[in-house]
Amino acid sequence: MLIDCGECAAPKSACADCVVTAILGPQDPLELQPAEVAALQTLATAGLVRPLRLLPVAAAAVAQERGAAAS
Repeated sequence: MLIDCGECAAPKSACADCVVTAILGPQDPLELQPAEVAALQTLATAGLVRPLRLLPVAAAAVAQERGAAAS
C-alpha cells in the first residue's frame, strides 16, 4: 500500500487522527507491505493506535460520483 499524504483527499482535520501522522508526522510517500497494513489494522481494531485515515483522491472521486448518482 502506498501512503502519500500529499495525495490524500481526507479533510486535513483527519490527519490528527491518522496512524501515519500520529506516529511519523506528515510523510513523503511511504510504502507499507501487506503484513504491515494488517498489523496496523489489528492494532487499530484493538484501540492501541489510531486507524489509517488515508482517502486516495481517486477513491474520493468515486464516492462522490456514487453519492451524486444516488440522489
